[in-house]
Order: sequence, then C-alpha cells, then structure tokens
Amino acid sequence: MTGPLSGLRVVELSSYVATPLCGLTLAQLGADVIRVEPLGGAADRTRWPLADSGTSLYWSGLNKGKRAIAVDLESTEDRRRIADFIVRSGPCAVVANTDRHPELSYRALSARRPDLIHVLLSGRADGGAAVDYTVQAGTGFPCLTGPPGSPPVNHVLPAWDVAAGLYLAIGLLAAERHRVLTGRGRAIEVALEDVALATAGNLGYLAEAQVTDHERGKSGNDVYGTYGRDFVTADGIRLMLVVLTQRHWTKLMSATGLTGTFAQLSESLGIDFSSESARYEHRDLISTLLARWFSRTSFREAAEVLDRHRILWQRYRTFAELGPALGELDLFTEIDQPGVGRHWAPGSPIRIDGTRPAPGIAPAVGEHNDELLGPGTSGRTTSRPARGHRGIA
Repeated sequence: MTGPLSGLRVVELSSYVATPLCGLTLAQLGADVIRVEPLGGAADRTRWPLADSGTSLYWSGLNKGKRAIAVDLESTEDRRRIADFIVRSGPCAVVANTDRHPELSYRALSARRPDLIHVLLSGRADGGAAVDYTVQAGTGFPCLTGPPGSPPVNHVLPAWDVAAGLYLAIGLLAAERHRVLTGRGRAIEVALEDVALATAGNLGYLAEAQVTDHERGKSGNDVYGTYGRDFVTADGIRLMLVVLTQRHWTKLMSATGLTGTFAQLSESLGIDFSSESARYEHRDLISTLLARWFSRTSFREAAEVLDRHRILWQRYRTFAELGPALGELDLFTEIDQPGVGRHWAPGSPIRIDGTRPAPGIAPAVGEHNDELLGPGTSGRTTSRPARGHRGIA
C-alpha cells in the first residue's frame, strides 16, 4: 500500500525515544525516513532490551522501515555532506534532538531551501537538559503513583517521550500543510518538559492544585474520581475493573447479584450509588462486597459473566503472556529482523481505508550510505565507535 505521506522525505538526526518515534510514525504512513547516525551507529543501538545476539530490540522496534546512513558528525566535511544531501532532497523535513551542529540548523538549511521544515526536540524550553524520567520527577505524577505511603514512583513507561514524539509528528505535518499552501517551510520546536506540563494542565491536575484546598494523595489502583480497582478471583487471577457510568454500575450489580444488597445500603445509609462521585467516595465499601464476590468466583466464570454484561475489565498479563496471542491480532506481522530473528512486530495503529500499514525492517549501520550519499561511502560506517548525540530524548 502506498501511504498518504509517500513522496515526503524526512531526515532524522536523533536518538533514544521521542524523535525516533516521530520518524517511525511518519515512516509507517509512507514517508521516506532516513536515520543519520555517527560512525559505528548511534548510542541507542545498544540500548536494552537486547536479543540473545546482543542486538537492541529497543532500537529495532523504533526504527522499522527506515533507511540509515552513517557519517562522522564531528567532521565539518561530513556535516556539510549531510546538509547538501538535505538541500538536494527536494521538499524535505529534518527531525532532530540536537542543535549543536550549525550546518544542520534551521537557519543554515532554510537559507539554502526556504521550503525546509525543521523539527527540533529539546529537554526544557529554557535549553536545559532533561529526559523523560527527570521530567517525570518534576511533574507531580510520581507523587500520586503507587500505594498510599510509598515514596514517589516513576512510571516504567516513558510516557512523555511517547507523547513528545507524537507532538513532533503533528507539528511536522502542520508545517507540511503550510508548505503545500504557501511553499514556505517552518521551524517547529517541542520541549519534553512542556509536553508533560501541558498534559498535566489539560487534564486538570495543575488547576486542581491552584483553585482547590484539598491535596490529592496516592491511591494505588483506585481510579481517581470514579470507581475502578483490582480484584483477585477464587483461583488467584488478578484483574482490573472499571465502572464509569450508571449503566455500567447497573450491569455490574446484575452480574454480581448485588443489586438488592446495594439498594438496601443506599436506603439505610443515604448513599446514591448511581452517582459517580458517590461511588468514588464510598469505594472501600463497594470494594469490600465486590472482593467477596470475586473471591468466591473462578476467573473463567467471572470473565464469562463480566463479558456477557459488557463490563469494563481486563486480566493483568505479563509481556510473556501476551506473546502467544500477538499473531491473532492484525496489528502484528511476523518479520525476520537481522540480529533478532523471526518475531511478531506491530505495524501502525492507524488504519487507512481499512488497511493497516505493515512493519518494515530496521536498517543496519550505514546500510544506505552508497545509495544515498554516493558510491564508496559505506566503507567508513564502522571505523569509529558509536557516539551519542548531546540532544535529549
């Protein structure tokens, strides 16, 4: 399938999560994404998790379907070679997480190609360094994560990297639309910390702290402001249950046979359990009765009953438990990645006209040097150890 971004070339000067994810997102939609690395490969080519061969599963996952060239980014000559390549690539976009190379800056490149789009990720808007896990520490979210009484807990998922990568892609596509309409490029900048703080503000966390007197605390797996909690079945299987609406609540009561019990409690205690806020305020009472039902019910029986009543729930699963089921999902295609072997890899979560773009193969270091930079340039790709960019995320 020809993707909607077919014909768009993206030169990616990046490392780690956010900027490679931006490139991956665009590549899965048909863009020709070319990853530029230092000689020997970028620092994130060895990032864990690793295959038994030592190949980075992390790098292979974030760079599927791209092409790769390797140059000496400490060399003025090689930086000029990349700048020339960008300029002669036609309407092009640059995605970067470093601005320390003057030849590859928006100012220098746009002087040669006014239609250039340049997308830059920084750690902080003031130019300071940051990565997802340090950004997390300053947002307030780790102080709400985990069981009551625990110290701050960072989320294992680099959520701000992921969000920033998608913001970068959105910014690039907005600039591409502007270029189509006007013929002019744009400079797009996204700071990782800004992504986190904007999200905290948009979801009401920051406003709550400014305009109310109460302080939100840690609540484990309870879902704040509504009803949701984890339970364990009679055979020891743990699952997560969420009730958002009055219809969900009515169906849950019917599924568990607790309709009459809660009707009596509502009358005797004066609690309106049809109210979302009341369910949250009285969650411990609700959970005590539901936990008793789950403790007497096998997982198979509970799953059947909850599914039949269309209740929001899911069993807790490990990554290892997910593996055998991936082949049943059309999101995944079996690929044979060099250094990794055959495995199920995800394509794009975006469907286009009912079809989902399939995943590609991640390139080797400098695999496309000769093709893109000219014959004879591939022989230098491993002459130096890998160096990381000073850019962040």
